[in-house]
Amino acid sequence: GRSGLWVEVEGRVERVLPDDLEGSRHQRFILRLPGGHTLLVSHNIDLAPRAPVAVGDALAARGRYEWNRRGGVLHWTHHDPAGRQPGGWLRLDGESYR
Repeated sequence: GRSGLWVEVEGRVERVLPDDLEGSRHQRFILRLPGGHTLLVSHNIDLAPRAPVAVGDALAARGRYEWNRRGGVLHWTHHDPAGRQPGGWLRLDGESYR
């Protein structure tokens, strides 16, 4: 039940969801972690390039974790435009998206 934690995770893309277009645009997908838990990844595509994810892809991510009953959300998977913190990233097939 903790939130606001910077985490690094690895898993497989289980489902690709439609983009969230309200406010800043976010690419969304479900990542299944090795322990079986799932995590919604919400990647800001107004601040970072879209990652070309597909179901079954192995992906690593760094971002801020926010707890919810469905497994949580990982956001801030992009650079910090103000340069105050390291920010996050997505890594897919040797490429980084931040």
